[in-house]
Amino acid sequence: FVYRPRLGTLVVILSKRETRSAANQTLFDSSFAVQGPKLWNAVPRHLNTIPSLEHLKNQFTKFLLSIPDKPPIKRSSPSNSNSLLSWRGYASLWGGQIC
Repeated sequence: FVYRPRLGTLVVILSKRETRSAANQTLFDSSFAVQGPKLWNAVPRHLNTIPSLEHLKNQFTKFLLSIPDKPPIKRSSPSNSNSLLSWRGYASLWGGQIC
């Protein structure tokens, strides 16, 4: 973990290696070791700095419930997926801050 005053507590994401084949790199990029830190880093600062676990759970639940549910519809391409990473640019969800 690393603390940044403007962004809060962030997780360091594992770096890519030049020696990996394309198939192995794709598997690595979609692994929990890479996607988990990306998701944590996408959480708004006011959430990732909460010291109490119970308070974090309550606030995080409220935050997740505020994200619109946009399931894919056949023969239609949604503007966003249901991924937290897809919603990062919407300041209203992040307390006015764009991550």
